[in-house]
Amino acid sequence: MKYFDTIENYFSAWLSKDGEVLPMVFADDVIYSECYGPEYRGLNQIQRWFSDWNQRGTVLQWDIKNMIESGSTLCVEWYFRCEFDGCVDGFDGVSWIEFDEAGKIVSLREFQSKPEHHYPYGQP
Repeated sequence: MKYFDTIENYFSAWLSKDGEVLPMVFADDVIYSECYGPEYRGLNQIQRWFSDWNQRGTVLQWDIKNMIESGSTLCVEWYFRCEFDGCVDGFDGVSWIEFDEAGKIVSLREFQSKPEHHYPYGQP
Protein backbone atom coordinates (compact mmCIF):
# COMPACT_ATOMS: atom_id res chain seq x y z
CA MET A 1 0.00 0.00 0.00
CA LYS A 2 1.35 3.33 -1.07
CA TYR A 3 0.30 5.35 2.00
CA PHE A 4 0.76 2.74 4.77
CA ASP A 5 4.09 4.14 6.02
CA THR A 6 2.65 7.64 6.32
CA ILE A 7 -0.21 6.43 8.53
CA GLU A 8 2.04 4.17 10.56
CA ASN A 9 4.43 7.11 11.17
CA TYR A 10 1.53 9.34 12.21
CA PHE A 11 0.08 6.82 14.69
CA SER A 12 3.58 6.16 16.08
CA ALA A 13 4.11 9.90 16.62
CA TRP A 14 1.20 9.90 19.08
CA LEU A 15 2.58 6.88 20.92
CA SER A 16 6.03 8.47 21.25
CA LYS A 17 4.75 12.07 21.63
CA ASP A 18 7.05 13.09 18.77
CA GLY A 19 5.51 15.93 16.75
CA GLU A 20 8.54 16.27 14.47
CA VAL A 21 6.89 13.93 11.94
CA LEU A 22 3.77 16.10 11.50
CA PRO A 23 5.16 18.34 8.68
CA MET A 24 6.16 15.20 6.78
CA VAL A 25 2.67 13.72 7.13
CA PHE A 26 0.32 16.68 6.64
CA ALA A 27 -0.02 19.27 3.88
CA ASP A 28 0.04 22.90 5.04
CA ASP A 29 -3.66 23.34 4.17
CA VAL A 30 -4.91 20.08 5.72
CA ILE A 31 -8.39 19.78 7.25
CA TYR A 32 -8.63 17.29 10.13
CA SER A 33 -12.04 16.44 11.64
CA GLU A 34 -12.03 14.43 14.86
CA CYS A 35 -14.80 11.91 15.51
CA TYR A 36 -16.29 13.85 18.43
CA GLY A 37 -16.48 17.30 16.82
CA PRO A 38 -13.23 19.33 16.85
CA GLU A 39 -11.84 20.34 13.46
CA TYR A 40 -8.34 21.62 12.79
CA ARG A 41 -7.53 23.67 9.71
CA GLY A 42 -3.93 23.82 8.64
CA LEU A 43 -0.72 22.20 9.80
CA ASN A 44 -0.16 24.91 12.44
CA GLN A 45 -3.43 24.05 14.21
CA ILE A 46 -2.62 20.33 14.13
CA GLN A 47 0.81 21.00 15.64
CA ARG A 48 -0.77 23.13 18.39
CA TRP A 49 -3.43 20.47 19.11
CA PHE A 50 -0.77 17.72 19.23
CA SER A 51 1.34 19.69 21.71
CA ASP A 52 -1.59 20.75 23.90
CA TRP A 53 -3.17 17.27 23.95
CA ASN A 54 0.10 15.56 24.87
CA GLN A 55 0.53 17.83 27.91
CA ARG A 56 -2.67 16.36 29.39
CA GLY A 57 -2.77 12.89 27.87
CA THR A 58 -0.89 9.84 26.68
CA VAL A 59 -1.82 7.54 23.81
CA LEU A 60 -1.47 4.01 25.17
CA GLN A 61 -2.42 2.07 22.05
CA TRP A 62 -3.32 2.86 18.44
CA ASP A 63 -3.54 -0.33 16.43
CA ILE A 64 -4.30 -0.55 12.72
CA LYS A 65 -6.84 -3.30 12.11
CA ASN A 66 -7.53 -2.91 8.39
CA MET A 67 -6.85 -0.62 5.43
CA ILE A 68 -8.48 -0.09 2.07
CA GLU A 69 -6.74 2.06 -0.55
CA SER A 70 -8.33 3.48 -3.67
CA GLY A 71 -6.31 5.97 -5.67
CA SER A 72 -5.31 8.81 -3.35
CA THR A 73 -7.85 7.83 -0.67
CA LEU A 74 -7.17 5.50 2.24
CA CYS A 75 -9.67 4.13 4.78
CA VAL A 76 -8.09 2.89 7.99
CA GLU A 77 -9.90 0.88 10.66
CA TRP A 78 -8.22 1.13 14.07
CA TYR A 79 -8.46 0.74 17.84
CA PHE A 80 -7.39 3.69 20.01
CA ARG A 81 -6.81 3.77 23.78
CA CYS A 82 -5.48 6.64 25.85
CA GLU A 83 -5.20 8.21 29.27
CA PHE A 84 -6.42 11.81 29.34
CA ASP A 85 -6.78 13.91 32.49
CA GLY A 86 -6.46 10.75 34.58
CA CYS A 87 -9.16 8.75 32.74
CA VAL A 88 -8.39 5.74 30.54
CA ASP A 89 -10.71 5.14 27.59
CA GLY A 90 -10.66 3.38 24.25
CA PHE A 91 -12.74 3.03 21.12
CA ASP A 92 -12.80 1.60 17.63
CA GLY A 93 -12.63 3.99 14.71
CA VAL A 94 -12.24 4.57 11.02
CA SER A 95 -10.35 7.37 9.30
CA TRP A 96 -11.19 8.48 5.76
CA ILE A 97 -7.94 10.03 4.51
CA GLU A 98 -7.16 11.88 1.28
CA PHE A 99 -3.62 12.54 0.05
CA ASP A 100 -2.18 15.17 -2.30
CA GLU A 101 0.26 14.55 -5.16
CA ALA A 102 3.21 14.84 -2.74
CA GLY A 103 1.81 12.01 -0.60
CA LYS A 104 0.78 14.26 2.28
CA ILE A 105 -2.60 14.19 4.02
CA VAL A 106 -4.93 16.99 2.87
CA SER A 107 -8.11 15.70 4.51
CA LEU A 108 -8.71 13.34 7.41
CA ARG A 109 -12.13 12.54 8.86
CA GLU A 110 -12.52 10.24 11.85
CA PHE A 111 -15.55 8.13 12.79
CA GLN A 112 -15.95 6.38 16.15
CA SER A 113 -17.63 3.16 17.31
CA LYS A 114 -17.94 1.78 20.82
CA PRO A 115 -15.71 -1.30 21.25
CA GLU A 116 -18.28 -3.11 23.38
CA HIS A 117 -21.10 -4.73 21.45
CA HIS A 118 -24.32 -6.26 22.67
CA TYR A 119 -26.73 -8.58 20.94
CA PRO A 120 -30.36 -7.52 21.52
CA TYR A 121 -31.66 -10.60 19.70
CA GLY A 122 -29.04 -13.05 20.96
CA GLN A 123 -25.98 -14.40 19.24
CA PRO A 124 -26.66 -16.63 16.21
